[in-house]
Amino acid sequence: MDDNNETYPIGDVARRTGLSVSAIRYYSDAGVIAPTHVTEAGYRLYDVRAIARLELIRTLRDLDAGLDDIRRLLDGETSLHDLLATHLELVERQERDLRARRAVLRTLVKQGGTAAKVALMHKLVSMPDEERERLLDDFWNEVGENLDVPPGFVERLHTMRPRLPEDPTAAQLEAWIELADLVRGEEFRGAVRSWLQDTYGTFPGRRLADAPVWDFIHQEGMEIGKEVLEAYRSGLPADSPRSRELVVGMADATAGALAGGRSTAESRERLATAFLMVEEIQRSDAEENARYDATHGRYLSLVAVINGTPPDLGEEAPALFAWIAAALRASAR
Repeated sequence: MDDNNETYPIGDVARRTGLSVSAIRYYSDAGVIAPTHVTEAGYRLYDVRAIARLELIRTLRDLDAGLDDIRRLLDGETSLHDLLATHLELVERQERDLRARRAVLRTLVKQGGTAAKVALMHKLVSMPDEERERLLDDFWNEVGENLDVPPGFVERLHTMRPRLPEDPTAAQLEAWIELADLVRGEEFRGAVRSWLQDTYGTFPGRRLADAPVWDFIHQEGMEIGKEVLEAYRSGLPADSPRSRELVVGMADATAGALAGGRSTAESRERLATAFLMVEEIQRSDAEENARYDATHGRYLSLVAVINGTPPDLGEEAPALFAWIAAALRASAR
């Protein structure tokens, strides 16, 4: 066991601490940790307490703590907890900055970068919240101007927007850069506007855009839909008792919200037919699907990534709709 009064030459201290001899000398000359004793010949000697302090210095330097902060800690001007908490905050801020830079660089590599593009990407990722909101307001104001859709529909579209978290992931930053770049463009704005007009300006989309239907779909209906989707993804047969129970609950909720009653065997059969019609359209109309994916669908998918919410069903939708239709018809028998 070490004697607390025993001192060790700098070479032994270097081996014990993993620090180089020159680093130990530097810390001494910088006033961070002085040797316990200096011989008449000028040799520096350190006791076990000094060695322990040098080991702490090495650990903190490995964590990239600054010498001034370490000196204040050793002088008793701050606590280890406060030093570590302050340094953690700094490291987290650096990490966020690095994620932002990586997102910009990855986007530029994918898209090809010019000097103007570099400046734009940096601006987009560094945007304050207020500027993000203004950009999205401008987008929806232009897209929604004079759209021939049910009252209040444009206002509801305004609420479907990204909320970049305080500590976003690289994927969220990349999604925001792409979305912000898209919504700034006149071509994308016009394409989204055209898709919305064609889809929700005529039947059956116009019916879906009515406030009661829309609110039901995106509130109570969404919660019911999660259970139905979970059952479908679990491989549960469409004609199983649980599947029938779920779709009857969905049909009852739909009838209650839109007609103030409960579903019947006949209404569930009609609802099954409607789901099959949508399923057929989604399977057969590749051009319209591609149009959606490039316009409003792309907007919504990027918003989902930024907000950390589940994405659209995508290619899974037709099979899900067919499963729901089968379960509805099983319940109507």
